[in-house]
Amino acid sequence: MPQLWKLTEGQQPFVAVALHDGHRVRPEVDELLALDWEQRKREEDPFTAAWTDIAETRLVVLRSRFELDLNRPRERAIYLKPEDAWGLEVWQQQPPQDVIKRSLAEYDAFYDTVGKICRKLEQRYGRFVIYDLHTYNHYRQGHDAPAADELYNPEINLGTGSLNREYWQPVVEGFINDMRRFDFLGRQLDVRENIKFTGGHFSQWVHAHFPRSACVLSIEVKKFFMCEWTHQPDLVKMEAVHQALRSTVPGVLGELQLLNKRSA
Repeated sequence: MPQLWKLTEGQQPFVAVALHDGHRVRPEVDELLALDWEQRKREEDPFTAAWTDIAETRLVVLRSRFELDLNRPRERAIYLKPEDAWGLEVWQQQPPQDVIKRSLAEYDAFYDTVGKICRKLEQRYGRFVIYDLHTYNHYRQGHDAPAADELYNPEINLGTGSLNREYWQPVVEGFINDMRRFDFLGRQLDVRENIKFTGGHFSQWVHAHFPRSACVLSIEVKKFFMCEWTHQPDLVKMEAVHQALRSTVPGVLGELQLLNKRSA
């Protein structure tokens, strides 16, 4: 059975997570899927795993969200109906209960691991920050159709819907300001908060279980650095996004240190 996730642990109160970069599926799932490689790839978040190297502690999910979506509540983690999956017919036939049961056992194991990581960080540092890295589509009507309205589709959408925004304000605003200040190939990025997404189940779960110690920033990067229909990246833009994310880390860690001092 292919591994579900890969964990690398470091010595910082900072974690980078890629929940949707993975494309593998278990053999018993693969034989039931109706979607081909291209269709699945469009809704996954390619290249986010590479961006996690901005942190010493990295959690990368290796399995496709079409087998098990770890950013949704347990009861909706498997896309059983088209409305669960952007109108896509995911399955040739409904997966048997034993297949679902094995998938949900892995879901439980994943969140058990996330809890252990967070408890260790809480005990060692008091407070910690997690970058929850995603990408999203903006040419849903087709390769040659107009892009989605930029008014509602920022290049960088920061989701903080489940965060104690007032308490973590210095960290949140530090991230936004540093991303906006970054020289992105001679211009500034369009960075806004809670426009397209407010954060998924992963951030909600962490905040519910570690309300005073965890700050999850759910970062959705519009796929302006790649073609979402052919999956081909613009390597220069993709690396510039990588460096923009990296540029925010010193400031975020600095604000975290100040929060710890004020609370000491």
